[in-house]
Amino acid sequence: MLYYLFKFLDNQFDLPGTGLFQFITFRAAFALILSLIITIYFGNRILKMLLRLQVGESIRDLGLDGQKEKEGTPTMGGLMILSAILIPTLLFADLKNIYVWVMILTTVWMGAIGFVDDYIKVFKKDKKGLAGKFKIVGQVGLGLIVGAVLFLHDDVTVRHEIKQAEYLQLQAEGETTVHQFKNKFYKDVKELSTTIPFFKNHELNYEGVVQSIGLDNPFIIFIFFLGVVTFIITAVSNGANITDGIDGLATGTSAIIGVTLLVFAYVSGNIIFSDYLGIMFIPNTGELVVFAAAFVGACVGFLWFNAYPAQVFMGDTGSLALGGIIAALAIILRKELLIPMLCGIFLIENLSVMLQVSYFKYTKNKYGEGRRIFLMSPLHHHYQKKNMHEAKIVTRFWIVGILLAVLTIVTLKIR
Repeated sequence: MLYYLFKFLDNQFDLPGTGLFQFITFRAAFALILSLIITIYFGNRILKMLLRLQVGESIRDLGLDGQKEKEGTPTMGGLMILSAILIPTLLFADLKNIYVWVMILTTVWMGAIGFVDDYIKVFKKDKKGLAGKFKIVGQVGLGLIVGAVLFLHDDVTVRHEIKQAEYLQLQAEGETTVHQFKNKFYKDVKELSTTIPFFKNHELNYEGVVQSIGLDNPFIIFIFFLGVVTFIITAVSNGANITDGIDGLATGTSAIIGVTLLVFAYVSGNIIFSDYLGIMFIPNTGELVVFAAAFVGACVGFLWFNAYPAQVFMGDTGSLALGGIIAALAIILRKELLIPMLCGIFLIENLSVMLQVSYFKYTKNKYGEGRRIFLMSPLHHHYQKKNMHEAKIVTRFWIVGILLAVLTIVTLKIR
């Protein structure tokens, strides 16, 4: 909203400083600062409100040190994160950008699912919360919407280099999707391509994958793409939800991932950097730098209260939203194949639960007694059972997360 106000002032009155709001980096910096202010200053008021409403966490007794002390700690703090993401985005982002609206929808949608889950746990006193099948329905629903928008919307394109003769012909025909940069010529193309890490070609076309198995049908390609998007959103949001088990772990990890996606949004949406790095240029995604900055600011600001010993928990309101946002951002930036590396912490937490449950069932059927791979799952509880302090566990997981983020960024050039 402020973006349009200052654009109007700059065009009509040429006031000093108003032109700064046309720069993405300037608006991103303001979005980050405002998100920090919202979470730290106004978040303190939200925390007091949660205390007054007695919105306390019910803790299951897992036999972990310091666990009972967390009983009654305010939850649903994800409301701080959601407000700190949405308000700066609405103020500083270009609201005509389709990608911005996809991210706003993702934030609200996943936050709403988590809020209902937390509401049932806290106010209905049902520790199970929202039934798992309804969570899945909500996640699948979002995946279908995001996938459909990315598949069908005309503004969702990538820019490919073309020959000068083709450029001149299309330009003569009045084609608005052709562009020139330096001595190169480009055309905006609507295609379902994504980035392949470590490979020279560096791109994978989903349409080509379907066609390679003899199914050259637009509807089948559409369904395949929807399935991919839905799977990624569901998997990453559940991974973030499982990771949110000890103070500051999910929040800090999400902030690290957010910084990485911010870098990807900036270079992928900037023709100069994408040309220099030799990566896919995705028009209009530069505006997501503003959203990503608000996301990082919200996570860092929430750590003010969520770091050990936590004064507030984000609940599913925050964790499901964080995972959904990360997944949707990665898909829009066509970096979803990097998720196993970038979101390695979420992945290993998810896998630890799946392996534990599968192995327990297998050994129970075979030997009549269930056996375990880990002392407890998810993985962070395994280390707690080994008497490692949760602050040390979180710090070490953050260090691993930073290493994975650096490796993910390095893939821009290693291929």
